[in-house]
Amino acid sequence: MANTDRAFGMIPVRHLNGSPYNGPLRMYLFEASNAVYLGDPVELTGTAGAAGIYVNGVNCEGMPTADVAEAGDTLILGVVVAFLPLQTDQTVLHKLANSTRRIGLVVDQPDVVYEIQEDSDGAATAAVDVGENADFIYAAGNATTGISGVMLDSSTHVTTTANLRILGLVRRPDNAIGNQAKWEVYINEHAFRTTTGV
Repeated sequence: MANTDRAFGMIPVRHLNGSPYNGPLRMYLFEASNAVYLGDPVELTGTAGAAGIYVNGVNCEGMPTADVAEAGDTLILGVVVAFLPLQTDQTVLHKLANSTRRIGLVVDQPDVVYEIQEDSDGAATAAVDVGENADFIYAAGNATTGISGVMLDSSTHVTTTANLRILGLVRRPDNAIGNQAKWEVYINEHAFRTTTGV
């Protein structure tokens, strides 16, 4: 049976020590005009909310700001899994490409393991690639569902530095090594795993 081709970004599933992911999240302010979808990797922007900024009644003064990350970025903060609702339109689940500020809920723990679909651009990721590193590839998400289009870039697996470490195949009856396989990864180039500031 062929794997289902349905990109969903990155979904937190557990911690590296084997304990289940139990949902701790941190609020970040998204101010930039970029679109950000649920499941997108994000990065710190190196600033925080100014005095007098409120979003949905939440005081954002001093709240760290984040924005969508791109392949090749080396200080990944984590993955955004939700946004606080817009009071003006509660049907918009992601951050639109506009200047409307949103508060995003981000999985920012550096030891979290994520599930991600590979893009199978060229050759599919193979069993011998487990343990290697690879970048993610950014694609715009679905504007209706708000879900990310980010995938594991199967043509970038290397033994040198890259965004993600490939830990193994997601073990489910509907998943097998081959095109559009789902893999477990963790973020190699995490902002909280380095002494370098943003």
